[in-house]
Amino acid sequence: MVFTRKYRSYRFEWYFCKKHAMDFQIEIKPTTHPDILKFEANRFLTDHESYEFANIDEAGNSPLAQQLFYLPFVKTVFIAQNFVAIEKYDLVDWVDIQEDTAQQIYEYLNSGKPAVNNAPETQKKIPVSVYAESTPNPAVMKFATNQKLVLKTLEFKNIDEAKNAPLARELFNFPFVREVFLDENFVSITKYEIADWNEVTFELREFIREYLTAGKPVVDDETFSKEKNSAEIKDEKVHQNLDETSREIVSLLDEYVKPAVAGDGGNIVFDSYNPESKSVKVILQGACSGCPSSTMTLKNGIETMLREMLDGKVESVEAVNG
Repeated sequence: MVFTRKYRSYRFEWYFCKKHAMDFQIEIKPTTHPDILKFEANRFLTDHESYEFANIDEAGNSPLAQQLFYLPFVKTVFIAQNFVAIEKYDLVDWVDIQEDTAQQIYEYLNSGKPAVNNAPETQKKIPVSVYAESTPNPAVMKFATNQKLVLKTLEFKNIDEAKNAPLARELFNFPFVREVFLDENFVSITKYEIADWNEVTFELREFIREYLTAGKPVVDDETFSKEKNSAEIKDEKVHQNLDETSREIVSLLDEYVKPAVAGDGGNIVFDSYNPESKSVKVILQGACSGCPSSTMTLKNGIETMLREMLDGKVESVEAVNG
């Protein structure tokens, strides 16, 4: 199979020919621990469960982990929903082995073999933890977890929109749940005024924890995989048609703004740029949507940043949805 490699500082992405769009793709990502490297996939590897293997004997139910332990530098293997993390011994440096390791994982996954077989109850699993975080939006509570939930942000305004997202659909059965927003490792829930967070937070937190512990699906993976691939193709075409300034704006939002707003349980999406009025329109999601402080964030934060970094190309930023 022909492939090319695209290099970025501290980040490696593997791109494969388009006729294999449904194949696994592997992206190499560093972690805060110098001996641990993540090999992130574009599809789920496990049924919303995480595993840790300290040696080849413990990896009896993971053919992938067993294969990796034949590499002399592998100390520990972690397999989660959409990534494999490897802790190495000090005898080698990641820079010398990471590409070969990524290719081995890529070839294994695309062979059709399972990353982890159905494990017995004695299999060592990483327990699910969920904790609630308040957000700048008093109507929204963020429920963060140590589990990978989804591969892309998803927003549901009602139960009909959540037909392919079982977790969100279940949450809408609570009469006080107004909207549900899913990101990589958290759920942001918008409530109706009828309920007080002091009365319902514990109930929601325990429900989400028990739901994930039971291994129930967060989304219909097959449906969303198809929709995701279709959306990515559409987004790629849209991105190609953007002018240079719009592309710069998208890049700045992705690098500087999205990580910050995700910390508050929200998301921001580029909508449009008008070169004549030098105005930018964005879409606010999750906790950012309807937040009383969103206007201040847009004006004092995002607008100021874009003005300074784009040298007069942007004068104002406004949200399409308020």
